[in-house]
Amino acid sequence: PGGTVLVMGGTHPDEPAGYIGAVLLVEQAGVAKGRMIVIPQANHSGFTHTYPLEAHPSVFSIQTADGERWFRFGARGTNPVHQWPDPDIYTHWPSGQRLSGDETRNLNRSYPGRPDGVLTERVAYAIKSLIIAENVDITIDLHEAPLENAFINAVAAHERAMDVAVISTLNLAMQGINMVVEASPQGLRGLTHRELGDFTPTYALLMETPNPVQGRMRGRTDERLVLTGQDKCYEAAARLGRTYVPVTDSGYPLSLRVGRHVAGVQELINAFNEEKPDREIHVFNIPTYAALVEQGIGAFLRGRGSD
Repeated sequence: PGGTVLVMGGTHPDEPAGYIGAVLLVEQAGVAKGRMIVIPQANHSGFTHTYPLEAHPSVFSIQTADGERWFRFGARGTNPVHQWPDPDIYTHWPSGQRLSGDETRNLNRSYPGRPDGVLTERVAYAIKSLIIAENVDITIDLHEAPLENAFINAVAAHERAMDVAVISTLNLAMQGINMVVEASPQGLRGLTHRELGDFTPTYALLMETPNPVQGRMRGRTDERLVLTGQDKCYEAAARLGRTYVPVTDSGYPLSLRVGRHVAGVQELINAFNEEKPDREIHVFNIPTYAALVEQGIGAFLRGRGSD
């Protein structure tokens, strides 16, 4: 009995907090009523490469009680080895929206997808089909954004999910976690919070946290930056007013960003339960934001290995 929530990480594999947040839910969360479906690597192909000339690390490690655990750091789009060539212009199906050719490998520009399309479109179609087949009530897509991006520390919501988004952010604010709500734009197609809301009955939402590894103003890009989010170049950019979030020498550690995501997932579920009491979803044992910030992610992950 109860409803079903789908949580997706790894839509963009260079946004590690979404992926690690999803892994954390797989390993820690319990469900007392309803169901939780988690996809940690929505675009698995994107985890098999990094972008040329970005100097991104291919892996990073987190210390757990049982030793180091390795995770992949990937690229925003599908590996060109798996989908090639890019067209000069990417034309979204079915809207006809035209974007640069490499966006054909961006999963979050490919919804609702199609079964006979390119690989990325087929992945989008499979996720949409899963939502329909499993009667998913609420879909939460976990993302990150560069610090100079205006859409950051935010929840994007399809119009049917707007009340759920607003209630959840009010409750997050009471925990000291400030998030803004933005309506899913009808003029920008292919995104989860637009197309999944239009083409399925699900309440479609997307969350963004600050990710210094993605931005154009960052300094040295290495495993340390992935884990600590500390960057002197971004501190200077913030002093010049070039970022949309404050930046201090504390940075934006991965544990803080994951904490925002999993706290957001919990509050979005709570808000959905208020709106749809006949489809309640009761999830427990999700680590709190405070615990993740204080103890670190490694305290809540299983032991050594690689993902």
